[in-house]
Amino acid sequence: MSDSQPPSGSTPTPENKADTGFQPGDDTFTHWRNIFAILMGRMTDEGKEQFRVARDLRNETEDCKRCETQRDYLFQYSPVIRYLSDNIRQLGGDLSGHNIYCRRCTNRKAGGFDPEYGILLCANEMKDQGHLEDTLAHEMVHAYDHLRFKVNWNDNLRHAACSEIRASSLSGECRWAREFFRRGQWKLTQQHQECVRRRAILSVQARPGCQDKAHAERVVNEVWDSCFRDTRPFDEIYR
Repeated sequence: MSDSQPPSGSTPTPENKADTGFQPGDDTFTHWRNIFAILMGRMTDEGKEQFRVARDLRNETEDCKRCETQRDYLFQYSPVIRYLSDNIRQLGGDLSGHNIYCRRCTNRKAGGFDPEYGILLCANEMKDQGHLEDTLAHEMVHAYDHLRFKVNWNDNLRHAACSEIRASSLSGECRWAREFFRRGQWKLTQQHQECVRRRAILSVQARPGCQDKAHAERVVNEVWDSCFRDTRPFDEIYR
């Protein structure tokens, strides 16, 4: 046997494959071994992502079922979801279980809106029912804007920026408690405005037509005053 060959029965390991600290496996021992590796700082960022992907795959059915149950509950009992649904219906739209999908997402986002297909809720990213309510309200504001203002999502960054400002402002995701306890944003003044601006810039920056962060900031600033003041279909920002 050549010295370069592995011993019989062993699995060859590429020399250039870095150890991320993640151990694959669905058994309880391996699961806790990975958790302790994270807590002890022995797992790389790549390993943490591998751990999250494995967890999401393992819990996909349960996550989607819980997401669908919470979605249906919110359509019955959430004031903001019911109000947005009624106003979307008045504009000729229809959002319900048939076009609001709970799915496992591979990119780290909470949801999305597509004018042709409806709303996507990333079941594996939902922390709790409150998080799902904020995410659903955000995407429903996009749906309202699409019907009410004929938003050009693909070719007009100003249109997209305006809807992102309104969605972050009106959905409740930028209320003080959410920023303070969930995201570590501890300012006591101008917190809501700063959250809305930050999230709008990130969303615009991710669009294909945006050149860079500076471009996104410029577009958001151009439409900020009129779009932040526009609370339709609500009378005011109440969440």
